[in-house]
Amino acid sequence: MASAHCFRRATRGPGAAARLPGKAIIYPSAARRPSPKIEVQVQRHAIKVMARSQFQPEQSAPVEGRYVFSYTVTIENEGSEPVRLLDRHWIITDADGKVQEVRGEGVVGEQPHLKPGERFRYSSGTILPTPVGCMHGSYGMVGDDGTRFDAEIPAFSLASLTRLH
Repeated sequence: MASAHCFRRATRGPGAAARLPGKAIIYPSAARRPSPKIEVQVQRHAIKVMARSQFQPEQSAPVEGRYVFSYTVTIENEGSEPVRLLDRHWIITDADGKVQEVRGEGVVGEQPHLKPGERFRYSSGTILPTPVGCMHGSYGMVGDDGTRFDAEIPAFSLASLTRLH
């Protein structure tokens, strides 16, 4: 049976039905055109990751090829189920194309558990031999239902503004 809001009452205007005494005539809203199929899908596991970086000139030594960057990451559970961050995998690339991979348990010594709608924010850092680079990767996650999945960490830049020409 269709729900009540799928029907309209025809009382006036072209195509309206004639009214019978004491009765309203109801036509299906789809009488003139087919209804689009509507699917609603709620993602059980949906993680949003946002990151921003900052050059740390006081800890850097450009003459020695040492460029220090801090970054802050916010991880938000946009899914319908609680999840835990188990591990991380970073791919860090410098301006010369040299790639460094970093893997480890959790982040900053924690394996945060996030209920739907919750966020976790942390800061960390990396050192490059060049004034420019980028980072991306993934977090290994597990839902409370036991489902393991990876949450993508979108690429973000690492840039020292001291040497941009």
